[in-house]
Amino acid sequence: MKPEISCRLWELLWQEYKARVNYAQIYEQMITAAGGNIANDHIAFRSLRMVVDSPQGQVNLGINYLGQIAETLGYVSAGEYIFPQTHLYARHYRHPQQVEFDLPKLFISELIVDELPDHIAQLIYQTVSKIQHSLTFPPAAEGNDESIVQKLRKTFTRPWLSPLRSTVETVNQVSQYGAWVLLHGYAVNHFTGYVNRQNTPTYPDIDTTARGLANLGVPMKTDIEGNVSCGLRQTATAAVKEMMTVIDDISSEEIQIPWTYAYYEIAQRYLVEVAPDKPELFEDFLGRNAQQLFEMTRL
Repeated sequence: MKPEISCRLWELLWQEYKARVNYAQIYEQMITAAGGNIANDHIAFRSLRMVVDSPQGQVNLGINYLGQIAETLGYVSAGEYIFPQTHLYARHYRHPQQVEFDLPKLFISELIVDELPDHIAQLIYQTVSKIQHSLTFPPAAEGNDESIVQKLRKTFTRPWLSPLRSTVETVNQVSQYGAWVLLHGYAVNHFTGYVNRQNTPTYPDIDTTARGLANLGVPMKTDIEGNVSCGLRQTATAAVKEMMTVIDDISSEEIQIPWTYAYYEIAQRYLVEVAPDKPELFEDFLGRNAQQLFEMTRL
């Protein structure tokens, strides 16, 4: 599939995300006001590793599903990460024409539902088995580029009906990640400002960028994860909260409750020595960093 389709798709998702996460807007305004550039290092998505019935038959709702979408767009798997304590697995994808078309990496994670207590897994299954519309499968669509983009765009929504309030609250006690996915589905978990591409002396590194955001009133993560020697440093804003629709257990009517949605991440990459006297920019991810950032959506 043409890389221009990916460019258009990610731009549409960026505009939607930015409208919901005002911290991303503040970052964009801060960097452009300093004469800098905005670039995206990676986009993160969450999912559930479990098989359910869908209008197209049985489907695995985890990386098996989102990975097909990524591969349809021309992305290839470039690394995997395991988080046993939180029952998570992740994979990142890169596009062969990443540099040429300025395409972000994708970081796709999944909750291994079968590893959760039986009653929690059953609550999740009961919720996500109520898929209300057809899932997107390759080939994405016939027609012009824009029709393909619009069909793919529907992937990054929640395909099942609103969950019960008690289900979200009970699942959250065991897996805040699982509760988040029940509410938000495949919506973007976060975009990531790429500090290396800012190109402004006002904010030359991740430290000055994080301080700049904090000075503008943006609540920031206390620490910067990673270090120069390992090739990647990352930090993030707090997650914004939204009023989310759930079903009241008693009245069976829709009600609104506050819940975390997304944070905005910033990342800086460094040269690492892959062989004697052969430095290369670190393009992968660090499991420990990712684990800390997963926690940013904890309620």
